[in-house]
Amino acid sequence: MNVARKARVGLAAVVVGLAIAAGPLSADHAWGNYHWARTANPLMLDIGDNVTSAWDSYLNTAIADWNASTVLTLTKVGGGSRSKNCKATTGRIEVCNGSYGNNGWLGVARISVSGSHITAATTRLNDTYFNTATYNTPPWRRLVMCQEVGHDFGLDHQDETFNNQNLGTCMDYTNDPDGGGAYGPNNEHPNNHDYAQLETIYSHLDGFSTSESQAAASGQENANEPENWGQLVRSSRNGRVQIYELDLGRGRRIITHVFWADPERDRER
Repeated sequence: MNVARKARVGLAAVVVGLAIAAGPLSADHAWGNYHWARTANPLMLDIGDNVTSAWDSYLNTAIADWNASTVLTLTKVGGGSRSKNCKATTGRIEVCNGSYGNNGWLGVARISVSGSHITAATTRLNDTYFNTATYNTPPWRRLVMCQEVGHDFGLDHQDETFNNQNLGTCMDYTNDPDGGGAYGPNNEHPNNHDYAQLETIYSHLDGFSTSESQAAASGQENANEPENWGQLVRSSRNGRVQIYELDLGRGRRIITHVFWADPERDRER
């Protein structure tokens, strides 16, 4: 067990009172009440492409999949960051990949919020693990890309149990994203429950918009190491799904949703 995994298991024990029960959440899987403010639907949102060619097709697939929602219109634009630090840009999502190190995490979604409104978001994909035999497969890349971008809209998971039957959505954790056998359908794309939840999240309009690209957002730099994520506020039973919160004051926070890698367990399945 690597050092990062030992550290997060210890943190999970400290917050056992906050641990969520593993099990299907059906179509009620909003990430708190976080959402992008806008004055009309669909939400018009830019996604900055900071990924290498190895990830381009997976980013394109995720954008196309989420664009099937009636409340989202996503546009891929040139990246506004550098993959190394994946600095956020106010008013849009930045998607990055890089060899971020043997720090334990496979994918991370971070949202900057003011009150309940998302003002900037990033998705990071850790090639330190995606370059290993366990994770260097199209199904794993599609699952994690789709899921982390989905978090950036305000979606949580439908299910957080890894070894049960797949629900057929990338918002469901699994040990076998392409499905088959006891795992059933693949978990590489959104499903109708995800689209229904997005319609619920974005059913009301705001009197202003937070989805207009502006300048680099403060507070999301140097976010590749867990010690910079703030306080652990939620953990699944096995510690592979965690949420951290960094309080910036005056109602501003950065919320980090972490998908921890577990190569030892994945090789056992």
